[in-house]
Amino acid sequence: MITGTFLDEITHDIPCQNWGGREWDRDFQAMKAVGIDTVILIRAGYKERATFQSKVLQAEHPHLIVQEDLIRLFLDLSEKHGMDFFFGTYDSGNYWHSGKPQKEVDINRAFCDEVWSRYGDSPAFKGWYISHEIDSFNSDVMKVYEELALHLRALQPLPILISPYIHGSKQFENATTLEKHERDWDEVFSRIQGLVDIVAFQDGQVEFSELRDYLALNNRLAQKYGLTTWSNVESFDRDMPIKFPPIGWPKLRYKIEAALEAGVDKLITFEFSHFMSPNSVYPAAHNLHDRYSEHYSKARHVVSPLERMETSA
Repeated sequence: MITGTFLDEITHDIPCQNWGGREWDRDFQAMKAVGIDTVILIRAGYKERATFQSKVLQAEHPHLIVQEDLIRLFLDLSEKHGMDFFFGTYDSGNYWHSGKPQKEVDINRAFCDEVWSRYGDSPAFKGWYISHEIDSFNSDVMKVYEELALHLRALQPLPILISPYIHGSKQFENATTLEKHERDWDEVFSRIQGLVDIVAFQDGQVEFSELRDYLALNNRLAQKYGLTTWSNVESFDRDMPIKFPPIGWPKLRYKIEAALEAGVDKLITFEFSHFMSPNSVYPAAHNLHDRYSEHYSKARHVVSPLERMETSA
């Protein structure tokens, strides 16, 4: 089963649901009911948007757009519902794309210091998520990963997660090959070994016919470098002409089973609240929640000898 989800209110391409504390509490209850024990903030800020009134980001963006203190809300709800919270870092949307990785690192160092001083007392704060996503070896992002991971470990030595993606045909015309993907990620993992603890590859960029090969390769490479392997089972559909509807249940089940076959340690998703929740703004998400819950409620039920005797009688 999927036991982790990203939390996404600072996003690139899916709509804000305009939830407050009451709605988020209800959704954490729904997550808990289907076995989710880990929540990961996708990013604490992006460009001029932020999840709390940060003095660090205010200096970078005087017109900072803040919804409310989502970090405190998510930490409190995680503690209330018995979940582990991973904090997602800041994405400038600029410096690490434009040859200025040190600027990206410097902002994040100051920002994460601010975050830990404000929220580090929460018992639910159990990990870091470096939110900068790559699909191949990138020397600028290696600098971000290496320097930021070292800083986070010094600040508080919690598990560090990344969630990269595959340069696949569903997203790119010049799709990678399995061989090139292996070379790229062997190099990436050799650089971040001992700095990053968990890798959760996104699974939606390659064709279903290729998925098992990529999942098996990712798991093998991660084990080679001592990384824990999770799978980011995307619960939205990349095959439709719009961005992005909830995925069809047969596709989601296929990806779950392929990841388990590859031997990953944990399944997480991007992301429950929009695409799998009974509270989502998408009606199709309500139905996906029902199909998923029906399937796994049956899978969880093991018939005891007493029940078999009663059935026979």
